[in-house]
Amino acid sequence: NSGTFYIYLCDYWLPPGVTWRDVEQLADSERARPRDLLIALPLALGFVALRYVFERFFAPPMGRCLGVKNRIQATAAPSPKLESFYTQRSRQPTQSEIVNLMSLCGKTQRQIETWFRLRRNQDRPCQTKKFGEAAWRFFFYITAFTAGLACLIDRPWFWDLRECWRKYPVQIMERAHYWYYMLELGFYGSLLLRISVDVKRKDFKEQVIHHLATIFLLSFSYCANYLRIGTLVMLLHDSSDILLESAKMFNYGTGWRRTCDTLFVVFTMVFLVTRLVIFPTKIIHTTLVLSMEDFKPFPGYYFFNVLLMVLQVLHIFWAGLILRMVYKFMKGKLEKDERSDEESDVEEEEDNNGRNVDQGGDHCWERSKDKLNSQRSMLTNNCVLNNLTNHRESVADKMRKAD
Repeated sequence: NSGTFYIYLCDYWLPPGVTWRDVEQLADSERARPRDLLIALPLALGFVALRYVFERFFAPPMGRCLGVKNRIQATAAPSPKLESFYTQRSRQPTQSEIVNLMSLCGKTQRQIETWFRLRRNQDRPCQTKKFGEAAWRFFFYITAFTAGLACLIDRPWFWDLRECWRKYPVQIMERAHYWYYMLELGFYGSLLLRISVDVKRKDFKEQVIHHLATIFLLSFSYCANYLRIGTLVMLLHDSSDILLESAKMFNYGTGWRRTCDTLFVVFTMVFLVTRLVIFPTKIIHTTLVLSMEDFKPFPGYYFFNVLLMVLQVLHIFWAGLILRMVYKFMKGKLEKDERSDEESDVEEEEDNNGRNVDQGGDHCWERSKDKLNSQRSMLTNNCVLNNLTNHRESVADKMRKAD
């Protein structure tokens, strides 16, 4: 009974008039089987281990070659009560909570605010960590894109998208395409496993949605034997991701501003063309329109296209961030990625302006008061000199008149 139910469930996702028994005419090594997806989990764990080795032993020397350096940051003074509040309640206390902490710790409001700002900055990811993540992704994307292009460029559906649906779903699966699918699925699974410890950026929620949609899309397209269109989607995405991660790598380095700007411009053009032009007009058009030349709508058709639409919405969201970066770039104000880590730009600017403020918080006021006293003393001296000069000129005039 369970086997009959499984076959019925598979038939539900296939076009009308086609059953899973038709697909089973192919040899086991020539067709996609849902149980093949089980290999994705050990592959994901393998990618996590491989990434650890890469970031530990290979990324640091690469970073030194590009001049990646961690910024020296002031540390918050030890305070058990504030540390307890920071770790257990909130990293950004409200005004009423600051008042309570003032009475609890015997500190001024400015001292409390300064302590929390410095403590948050201590948790900010360092440049070497960001570089390691970007280098790992660059290494995977360029490897996957090169291998994917090599196994697809001589296939008929790479040049004629109607070939994606010819004889569907009874299409022979090549081993190269099987491993292309499994490695991509394992990689995105590893990103999802590591997302809680990776650099948390402003588009964190969108990244989670993207990873989940990608995993569902890859898994469903494999089970439904949409391998041809699926391989094209993966290749299209990897093409722009290579440029993005390489631009990040040079951005974290020192003395590579022109190279970073050049890569960013090329990435912008490739992203906008592949994600906002080719993806909707070629890929989605193929799944929505061209597939209906041979079939009538069926549940798998709707589900697959909904997942592609989710990806397209994310493309539009990221295109907005990129165009915002382009606007700042044209104005000469682009200094970091719009998707940079979660702390606000205002706080980072305060950190840059407040580097010389010590943990007590009153030192800044003392320096300002000393500076004010110095300026007042200079003004007083100038007034005395002016009075002496005027008095001397007056005496000289009287002496000339007496003569």
